[in-house]
Amino acid sequence: MPTQLALHIQQTALCDTHEHLRSEKAYVEEGPDLLQNLFGNYVSADLVVAGASQAAVDALLDAGNPDVRGRFAAVRQAWDAVRHTGYGDAVRLIARQIYDINEITPNTLEAAQARHAALTRPGERLRLLSEVANLDHVQTDDFVRPCHVDPSGPDFFFYDISWVAFVNGRPDLQPLAEETGIEVRDLPSLRRAMEAVFAQNAPVAIAIKSQHAYNRTLNWRARSDREAALALAAYLHNPDEMTEDERLCLGDWCLARGVELGIEHDLPFKIHTGYYAGHSRMPVDYIRAGNLCGLLAAYPTARFVLMHIAYPYSQEAVALAKHYPNVYLDLCWAWSIDPYSAADFVRRFIHAAPANKLFAFGGDTSWPAAAVAYAHQARRWLTHSLQAEVDEGWLTEAEAMALATRFMRENQYACFRLAEKKAFVRQA
Repeated sequence: MPTQLALHIQQTALCDTHEHLRSEKAYVEEGPDLLQNLFGNYVSADLVVAGASQAAVDALLDAGNPDVRGRFAAVRQAWDAVRHTGYGDAVRLIARQIYDINEITPNTLEAAQARHAALTRPGERLRLLSEVANLDHVQTDDFVRPCHVDPSGPDFFFYDISWVAFVNGRPDLQPLAEETGIEVRDLPSLRRAMEAVFAQNAPVAIAIKSQHAYNRTLNWRARSDREAALALAAYLHNPDEMTEDERLCLGDWCLARGVELGIEHDLPFKIHTGYYAGHSRMPVDYIRAGNLCGLLAAYPTARFVLMHIAYPYSQEAVALAKHYPNVYLDLCWAWSIDPYSAADFVRRFIHAAPANKLFAFGGDTSWPAAAVAYAHQARRWLTHSLQAEVDEGWLTEAEAMALATRFMRENQYACFRLAEKKAFVRQA
């Protein structure tokens, strides 16, 4: 019989602080098909690591091929090897919760085709997330700067201002000019364009987001306007001839300006730390959250959200949250990468860092069915962590329930000013 703690975690609406959800229009008009809904998420990397060829995985996710049996058969051996990973467990959860499939086989996949057809109707994306996953709201990085009020769920779907192109030291100047009406010719015009981005988007944006650790080190240095002006001049002259030092210089300067604008407009700055999506490419010296110490110290009034608990350097992340008042940690994606480590992380965090500094969930996926499964994982493993604290006598059940509420929603409401944002978009 479920404990009061377990029931509380199941029934509490969960804030989703990170997704890459496709739009309502894209979801209804462009898919996913059945196999994309099941496997078109992070498990595809596990399949390759387990021995499936990239061609076989690409074929698995090819919605243009109606041969569901054949597409699955090519990866079935690899699937058997990854079914118990966090990613594999999420696939089995999608199968059970969305399609009533207890075992994924060619026969059960073919039988589920009719049920799948009903999932891409208008409004189904919102229903899956709000009713099935029991999410309070979703914060999405759709890889673009412009943010808008989403008519498919105005006070449910919120968007980040994407800052990654700036921090990579390769700002996308033509789209920037189209968005702001400012042609970047020098550093002052670049600064004005950045200010215009925030003037246009900050009222409805939920945060600023950068995942530059995929393309450069997280290590940051303060750069002068003179240094940045020279680096920008090199980029404007010929991006292909820009040196790595020039790219890092311009990126560091742009990151600092984004942080400053976030302070001005009262928006947190989310930064990807730790593990990479995909496979076969992860320079680990890039991804340590500790590389950000200079930035954290330089901007004490900013709110930095370090994502994915910097896995596998999670203890370093706890130390940052314990030491810096302006640092928050987000378990987004972590429950699926390595659920045991994420569960252990929660227990270590409780006894090291202030309780207002942790966010329990973000799915980090494109399709709502995967977010449903990832939310289920978060609830299950959060229950596991807090119940262990109760069973071992470190917390009372009431204390564990209070922490669950903090981690699942109260901390997010405070950091992202959610009540204010929801009220604003309702009026807009």
